[in-house]
Amino acid sequence: CLEYLPITFGRRHGDPSRPWNRFTIKLKDAYGNRLLSYEGNWRDIFQNWEALALSYPEFIEGMIAKFVNASTADGYNPYRITKEGIDWEVEDEEDPWSYIGYWGDHQVIYLLKLLELSLAYHPEQLGALLHQPLFSYANVPYRIRPFDDLLRNPKSTVDYDHEAAARIEEEVSRYGADAKLVRDGDGDVYLVTLLEKLLVALLCKISNTVVDGGIWLNTQRPEWNDANNALVGNGLSMVTLYYLRRYLHFLRDLLGEEPGTAVLSAEVATWLEETAACLTRIAASLTPERCSNAERAAWLGELGRAASRYRDSVYNGAFASATTEVPLQSIAAMLDDATALADHNIRVNRRDDQLYHSYNLLNQGSDGLGVDNLYPMLEGQVAVLSSGALAAEEAADVVDALFASDIFRADQESFMLYPDRPLPHFLDKNTIPPVAIEEVPLLAEMLARNDTRLVERDADGAYRFNADFVGVDALDARLDALGDDFGDEL
Repeated sequence: CLEYLPITFGRRHGDPSRPWNRFTIKLKDAYGNRLLSYEGNWRDIFQNWEALALSYPEFIEGMIAKFVNASTADGYNPYRITKEGIDWEVEDEEDPWSYIGYWGDHQVIYLLKLLELSLAYHPEQLGALLHQPLFSYANVPYRIRPFDDLLRNPKSTVDYDHEAAARIEEEVSRYGADAKLVRDGDGDVYLVTLLEKLLVALLCKISNTVVDGGIWLNTQRPEWNDANNALVGNGLSMVTLYYLRRYLHFLRDLLGEEPGTAVLSAEVATWLEETAACLTRIAASLTPERCSNAERAAWLGELGRAASRYRDSVYNGAFASATTEVPLQSIAAMLDDATALADHNIRVNRRDDQLYHSYNLLNQGSDGLGVDNLYPMLEGQVAVLSSGALAAEEAADVVDALFASDIFRADQESFMLYPDRPLPHFLDKNTIPPVAIEEVPLLAEMLARNDTRLVERDADGAYRFNADFVGVDALDARLDALGDDFGDEL
């Protein structure tokens, strides 16, 4: 009942050029009766509903219910939202567009804006819902791999559980849309409090927070906009961290200094406890400077493995229906420590030109985890200005710096998403300097044998990687195949 929304509009994707895009406005059913129906990609639905909430504020809590009921036990959201429920992307070897993974983009800020609107229009309702077990978990048959596997190959991190998917599909025919939700041992939908749902979304992001870098993008899907597809696996989002800081501040104000306890699923309570303990140690160790690569790896490992243990417990048996009472003050303390970590990350991501980094890159090395910065982007400045972390004078510096930056288009009196940069010509890409070839005897010998399995020389004399390689995995496989011919040199 909380999810009820009298909406008649559907949008699959904002870009009409996409082959899977569909707009649907179904006003009547097959019998001519008035019909309420909506569908859309998750991020497009909630992008629309943010504006809709301002027009029809009585439905804000219904939108929040729809949002959190569609979120998973591991802290993400499915691909598509419909009036009937949810669905997700499915692996299909015959479909080149088929791909799985969680889209984390906008997740924090979309939910936060609905929560803020609820508090503005209906100050009492959010608090009343906070501790009532009325909300569900989506049962998406994705399985995020253990933490060490994420590090081993951050671009391949999610498995599709075909057995669970088949079971869900069979149960939908008997139970309807509820079969796509996590259920307890009696077959009933497993219900938790709104506070638990808000905490799971938070803990998910914290578990992927890289000190000095941002939120690790490791669920096989891009973050924020499709221009960042290449960041999947190695990208770190400061944009999401800026909004996470605002989310932390909202939750802290919502809880206030209220005494008492929160009733949480036992598995979530354990995850919360382990994460809070790690955050306390991180907050105590922070300095105005960046931490070392070794420290960064250790902190991410501790946060990530706590989340990995939690996922393992819910993947292998869902929730055991056992609950634990957690003092609200301990949750508040965790929020304070998480805010200290967010503020540190924001501070060290201020650029020399007074702008802030939007995305960074995670580099794994023998000494730990390094962080490399990318060029400035508009969305990072928008996000940091709304984070609540900047004083008024600092915010003014960002705005002034924006107008002085290459992001500003004076001829249009507007801003670009990122600066107009000179890009290499096509034939200038995928070239290897001759000195690099000379430093690897194997490559020189292979070229002398006219063996082009790794590199080849084009008509202009430029060295290039073999065009068959689509990524490092393909290169690794080719190197393994060279063992019989070049065993000693490999």
